[in-house]
Amino acid sequence: MTIQVGGQSKRIGLALSGGGFRAAAFHLGVFRKLQEAGLLWKLDLLSCVSGGSIAGAFLASHWGEDDALDKLERYLASTSIAVSSVIGGVLDPFHSRLDKLAASYERDLYGKRALGTLKDGPRLYINATNLGTGNMFFFVTGGNLPAEMGEWQLGAAPAHDFRLSRAVAASSAFPPVFPPLRVDQSEYPAAGVDYVTLSDGGVYDNLGVNPLLRARNALDYVIVSDAGKPFRVDERPTEAGSAVLVAALDIMMEQVRGLQFKRLELNAAKAGGAKPAWFSIDSEEGQAQPGDAVFASSIGTNLKKLARAEIDVLTRHAGALLTHRLHTYMPELLGG
Repeated sequence: MTIQVGGQSKRIGLALSGGGFRAAAFHLGVFRKLQEAGLLWKLDLLSCVSGGSIAGAFLASHWGEDDALDKLERYLASTSIAVSSVIGGVLDPFHSRLDKLAASYERDLYGKRALGTLKDGPRLYINATNLGTGNMFFFVTGGNLPAEMGEWQLGAAPAHDFRLSRAVAASSAFPPVFPPLRVDQSEYPAAGVDYVTLSDGGVYDNLGVNPLLRARNALDYVIVSDAGKPFRVDERPTEAGSAVLVAALDIMMEQVRGLQFKRLELNAAKAGGAKPAWFSIDSEEGQAQPGDAVFASSIGTNLKKLARAEIDVLTRHAGALLTHRLHTYMPELLGG
């Protein structure tokens, strides 16, 4: 699924950040613009986190289908799952809130697809966080390579039969609303570990940059679509205990975001490093209409259905930012 640039085959990777349904709709705008440019079905790798995993996994599971993007948009405009999952998990003593979330994804998005069934699509990384080791835990499939799950410290294991819905649920299990996904040794036989507990991939890195920079993936272009929560300067900082914790987490996530963008710059400076481009939801540089960045950034990052106006602005804004970055940093991908 390479693209020809100057008579040479080039590989493109796309990272899709977390941010609930807001992120999924923002990334939908990226998909639509890439499709318009003739690039969507030529992507070689998708690296997804949380809300980005919802969109990326859906795209990969409907790879090459003309109506895939319309189906995703209808889902985001008609479905709310966070509240029902929480209530259902509380009332049902036999299934956790995360089980309910995975069941919702299975019913409405992915069916009973296992990771191994996506072999012919792009290389797809669904990123979670291992709460035991503090490492990024990946579910990976596609690219005509084996489906695996694991991390650098504990190692990887085959994941051909692991349900796609469970992988996405782990990636989007944002605390404290959803408990982590427990994966027992029978499914992930890492030496010396009886089980692992996996939480939202955004706890480790809300951008999903790591797979883009792995030498084994050998990418020539990397694009990062960031729909995460923008950091806001607060002229009246809080003193309340719980609010201080939230503010501290926001600061840490902002630091990780900045470090990952710096990693992209440093990687590009190396011989053979991939050329990067990225954009964040609060960027006004390249926005289609005044106010799009502010409006898009104000939309909540939960898993509730989006209003038509919200979807329209999110998809328009993402498409405009991508267009600006492609023309500025990767014009050769557009034939110019």
